[in-house]
Amino acid sequence: MSTIAYGIKNCDTIKKMKKWLDAQGIDYRFHDYRADGLDPGLLETFEAALGWEAMLNKRGTTFRQLSDEQKNNLNRDNALALMLEHPAMIKRPLLVHNNTYHLGFKPEQYQGIFA
Repeated sequence: MSTIAYGIKNCDTIKKMKKWLDAQGIDYRFHDYRADGLDPGLLETFEAALGWEAMLNKRGTTFRQLSDEQKNNLNRDNALALMLEHPAMIKRPLLVHNNTYHLGFKPEQYQGIFA
């Protein structure tokens, strides 16, 4: 069994997820996009599993700072390019557990994942 959580360490949701995983005694590895990087191949793998629309964090500051033209002309290729350039635009956390992909964190969601 392998579990990897992807995100940005100072994100409040990431902190909640880590606290929950630690409290449950779940062994995982955390990959910080800023410290550990994000390569195009990994991003493509995420997109193939989840879809770029689901991965795009439209509620974050980074997305809101895009121009109207950028927001209105999003497609798979330019969305992935933006996520690669600004990993904060990827919804967090992105959890890979037993080769299945999950976005976001809610305790009840994680109870189901790790049941």
